[in-house]
Amino acid sequence: MANTAQTVFRLIADAVKAQGVDLWDVAFVKEGASRYLRVFIDKPGGVDINDCTNVSHAIDPIIDEADPIDESYYLEVSSPGLNRELKRKEHFTAFIGSKIALKLYKPFDGKKQISGVLVDYLEGPVLETEDKKRLSFSPEQISKASLIEDF
Repeated sequence: MANTAQTVFRLIADAVKAQGVDLWDVAFVKEGASRYLRVFIDKPGGVDINDCTNVSHAIDPIIDEADPIDESYYLEVSSPGLNRELKRKEHFTAFIGSKIALKLYKPFDGKKQISGVLVDYLEGPVLETEDKKRLSFSPEQISKASLIEDF
């Protein structure tokens, strides 16, 4: 499924950009008996329903013509949300100075979940924890990274 998402990402990137928004991520997932192709878009100030509709109309014919998915699915276009998942280097670098949460595959200092302020991205994210420790992680250590929005 990851390959399907990557293929669709490459197929639609230019069309999404032409709509005045950034392509944040693409996910192809199974939930129950249904499959969903989720396209996440973003722009400064956030996206609205019109952005989602415009992108959906722009990418639907591209996906249909290329036909990279051999089963039925639902197409969803939305914002990545406030607690968005961070996957690519550009996701992390865009949020340097923000609080993030990491879920790790294996415990680090006895913990599989660590949060802190993202202070840099070298070979992977560098966090400063509440107790002022600087911790570096490689992408291979991270099962999930998410932005934490404080209200």
